[in-house]
Amino acid sequence: MLRPEISSTSPSAPAVSLSSGETRSPQGPRYNFGLQETPQSRPSVQAVSAATPPGTSGAAGDRSSSSSSLPCPAPNSRPAQGSYFGNKRAYAQNTVASNFTFGASSSSARDTYYPQTLKTPLSTGNPQRSGYKSWTPQMGYSASSSSAISAHSPSIIVAVVEGRGLARGEIGMASVDLKNPQIILSQFADNTTYAKVITKLKILSPLEIIMSNTACAVGNSTKLFTLITENFKNVNFTTIQRKYFNETKGLEYIEQLCIAEFSTVLMEVQSKYYCLAAVAALLKYVEFIQNSVYAPKSLKICFQGSEQTAMIDSSSAQNLELLINNQDCRNNHTLFGVLNYTKTPGGSRRLRSNILEPLVDIETINMRLDCVQELLQDEELFFGLQSVISRFLDTEQLLSVLVQIPKQDTVSAAESKITNLIYLKHTLELVDPLKIAMKNCNTPLLRAYYGSLEDKRFGIILEKIKTVINDDARYMKGCLNMRTQKCYAVRSNINEFLDIARRTYTEIVDDIAGMISQLGEKYSLPLRTSFSSARGFFIQMTTDCIALPSDQLPSEFIKISKVKNSYSFTSADLIKMNERCQESLREIYHMTYMIVCKLLSEIYEHIHCLYKLSDTVSMLDMLLSFAHACTLSDYVRPEFTDTLAIKQGWHPILEKISAEKPIANNTYVTEGSNFLIITGPNMSGKSTYLKQIALCQIMAQIGSYVPAEYSSFRIAKQIFTRISTDDDIETNSSTFMKEMKEVAYILHNANDKSLILIDELGRGTNTEEGIGICYAVCEYLLSLKAFTLFATHFLELCHIDALYPNVENMHFEVQHVKNTSRNKEAILYTYKLSKGLTEEKNYGLKAAEVSSLPPSIVLDAREITTQITRQILQNQRSSPEMERQRAVYYLATRLVQTARNSQLDPDSLRIYLSNLKKKYKEDFPRTEQVPGKTEE
Repeated sequence: MLRPEISSTSPSAPAVSLSSGETRSPQGPRYNFGLQETPQSRPSVQAVSAATPPGTSGAAGDRSSSSSSLPCPAPNSRPAQGSYFGNKRAYAQNTVASNFTFGASSSSARDTYYPQTLKTPLSTGNPQRSGYKSWTPQMGYSASSSSAISAHSPSIIVAVVEGRGLARGEIGMASVDLKNPQIILSQFADNTTYAKVITKLKILSPLEIIMSNTACAVGNSTKLFTLITENFKNVNFTTIQRKYFNETKGLEYIEQLCIAEFSTVLMEVQSKYYCLAAVAALLKYVEFIQNSVYAPKSLKICFQGSEQTAMIDSSSAQNLELLINNQDCRNNHTLFGVLNYTKTPGGSRRLRSNILEPLVDIETINMRLDCVQELLQDEELFFGLQSVISRFLDTEQLLSVLVQIPKQDTVSAAESKITNLIYLKHTLELVDPLKIAMKNCNTPLLRAYYGSLEDKRFGIILEKIKTVINDDARYMKGCLNMRTQKCYAVRSNINEFLDIARRTYTEIVDDIAGMISQLGEKYSLPLRTSFSSARGFFIQMTTDCIALPSDQLPSEFIKISKVKNSYSFTSADLIKMNERCQESLREIYHMTYMIVCKLLSEIYEHIHCLYKLSDTVSMLDMLLSFAHACTLSDYVRPEFTDTLAIKQGWHPILEKISAEKPIANNTYVTEGSNFLIITGPNMSGKSTYLKQIALCQIMAQIGSYVPAEYSSFRIAKQIFTRISTDDDIETNSSTFMKEMKEVAYILHNANDKSLILIDELGRGTNTEEGIGICYAVCEYLLSLKAFTLFATHFLELCHIDALYPNVENMHFEVQHVKNTSRNKEAILYTYKLSKGLTEEKNYGLKAAEVSSLPPSIVLDAREITTQITRQILQNQRSSPEMERQRAVYYLATRLVQTARNSQLDPDSLRIYLSNLKKKYKEDFPRTEQVPGKTEE
C-alpha cells in the first residue's frame, strides 16, 4: 500500500488553507480558508471576498505559508437545517455575536467543563486567483429531492482522495452526517470507470464533496475529479490543499474523538492511509464551517468495506423508482413509499440506506426476517413496540448536537444546549417503557436489542439529570410551551440569581397578559394573547361575530396583518415589554447554560450508550415498518438458495397504485437456465415484470417479506438495469448513446453474482445493427453465471437458445378480440408470462392500427414488412445433436440443484427423481425421430 504524497501541491489549483490565527470583526468571526466555487452553486458555501484584507497574497502550494489563495465562507452562510431541536441552524450564527456574547465569565466557565482541542484559525490571502476555472458539479440523480422523503435533506459532507502513481485507483473516503455524530471510513480499489466511487457518493447524497486541490489542477485534472463533476451537478464542491490530507493527523483525530466502544476501528484503519488522509481533511474542514469542535471521545467511527452490501448504481435506482417516482417526484409511489411506515427520522433514514444498499449476508437477513415473523405473530409485541417507538425524537441528531462544543457562547448556543438536555431526559425516560414492551420477545436479534437496553448508564445519566432538571420538564409541541420548559428546566434553589430572573420573567409575562386584557376591555374587542418565535408576544382577534367601527382597528395598534377574519397586530408598549422579556430570557438562558454545561461535563463519560440506543430504536422502527407493510398485503417470507424462484409474484408499487391486485406471474432462474429472453407485444408487461423481479430481490435482501405466494432468491451482490429510453441533453447523449453507455457500465462491472435486467436494447439504431449489438451483448453475458433477464422485440435473438442450453425463451400472452363496432380485431393484454417464443407477428403494426394512423399507411407498412421478412429472416432449426445435448444439460442441472437445495423426505425425493427420469426418456425418442424424418 502506497502512502499518499501529502506534501505535493499545485500552485495553479484553488485550495483551502488553514492556519492558527484568529480575528474577530464587529459582526463576529470570519474565517478564510481558500474556498472557491461558482456563482451558480447553492448558498451553503459562499466565497466571502470581504473576509480577505486587501493587498495580501500567498502561494497556495507553499507548505510553510499560512496564507490561502481563496476566501472561506462566513460561518453564517449555511442554510438552516430543520429539526426537532431548539437551535435549528446547523452552523453557528455569529452575525449578532456582539449582541449575544455572554462575556469572559461564560467562556471561562465553558473552558472549565469543555477542554478546547482546537483554536479558531484564520488565513489571509488573495481571493482572486487567475487562471482558475470554477467548477459546479451537479448530481444527476438526487435521492433527497422527493417530498416523500423530505426528512432526508442533504446533511452529509464527504472527503475523497485517490492514490497517485502506482497507487492510482486506490480510493479513500470519509463521510460525516451533520445530523448524526458518526463518521464512516472506507478504502477500496476501483477500476478506471470509478463505478464504486460514483455509486457510493450517489447513495450518500452529500451536501458537499471535498477533494484535494491537486486533483483538479487547471488543465491537468484527474479522471476521478472529471467524473464527479459530470455526475454531481447540485452538490457543493470544495477543494483544499493536499497537505491537509494527512494520514498521521487522521489517526490522531480517531484516537482523540472515537468512543471506547468503537475503538477497535483503529486496528482496521492503521494501514489504510487513504481513508485516514480523507478523515483528517474532513474533520478539519467541518470544525471550521461548524464553528465548533467535537468533544473528546464522543464520535462513533466505523470502517465499511465495499463487500458488505450489494451495489445498486444510481441509474438502476432511478429506473426502479426506489426513492423517487419518475413521473411525479412529490408522490410516494416508490419502493420506499411502499415500505415506509416508520415513526422516527432515524428509522426512515435506515430504511432509505438499506434500500440503496441491501445486505448480502444471509445470516443477518434471516435474523431480520425472524424478527418480522415474530412481530407478525405477536400483536401485543407489535403494538406495544410501535406505541413506544413513536414517542422517540431524532436520537441521532440529539447526539450530534450534544457532542459538539461551540467555540463561542451565544444565546443561540445556550438555548440549543438547554433544549437538547430536555430532549435527552425525554429520550432516557422512554428506555424503561421500551424494555417492558420487549421483555417477552424471543428472536435472537430482538433479545440482543433488549440486552442493550439493560445498560446501567441509561439510569446513571437520567439520575444525574434529575438532580438538576425538574421532573416535569419534558418535550412539548409549540414554541411557547418549549420556551416555558427551558426557562423552568433547572430546579429552584440551585442558583439564587436564576430564581430571581425567572420570577422577573413570570411577572413580565403576566403584565403582558394583563395589558392585552385591559386593551380588550378598553376597546370592547375580543383580544387574545398569541406568541410566535419570530414576533414574540402579539395580539390576535377574530371578527366573526363583531363589527369594527369604521372597519378599522384603533390607532394604538400597529403592524396589522389580516388573514380572512383574523387580525394580528401589536402595540408600542407591547414591543417594549417583549424587549424586556427577551432581556430577562437572555439572563435565564445564560445562567441555565452554565448549570447545563457543568451537568453535561459530568455525564459525558456515560453518554456513549446513546449510540446503542439510537441504533436499537432505528432498527426496531424499520422492522416494525416491514411488519406493518406485510399486514396490508399478502407478502411471504423469502428463502435463500442458489435459485431465483418466485411463485405468483406481483409488482409491489403497482399494487399500491392500482385499485385491483396486479396480475401475478411465476419466475424461475437457475444456474442451468440463467438467461431469460422475454418477448411480447408493446404494453404487454415486459418492463413492469423486469422491475418487479428487481424490487422483490431488494425487498428480500433488506429483510422484508415479498409480494408472492412463495419466493426463493440467490443473493445478488450487484443489481444492474438498462430500462430507460430517454435521451440526456445535459451530457449531450442521444437515446442510442445513452443505451451504449449504460450497457458498457454493466459489461465492465458485472460478475457471476449479479442480477442483470435489460429492456429493449438496440432500439436507437437500425434493425441490423441493433440485432448485432444485442446478440454480442447476450453472448458476453452468457459467459457469466449472472442471472440475466433480457426483454426484446428482436425475435431473431430467440434462436440463440439453439447454441446455448442455458437460455430460456419466455413471452407475454395476448388474446385477439373481435371489435364489432369497428369490425376489426383488438388486442387484449393478459399480462401472463408463458414459456416459449411469442406467436404474435407484426404486433407493432397491430398497435399502430389501433392508433390514429391512416389505414392506407398501415396497409403499406404491412406489405413492406412482409417483403423484408421474406428476404432477411430465415428459419433456424436445431440439429438432433443439439436437442440431445439440451436434454442432458437439463437433467444434469436439475440433479445438481436437487443435491444442493432439496429438503424433501426420502419417499418424496424418490418420486421426484422418478418423474425427472421419465421426462428425460420422453425427450430422447423425440430427438431420435428427427433423423428418420429427414431421411424420408
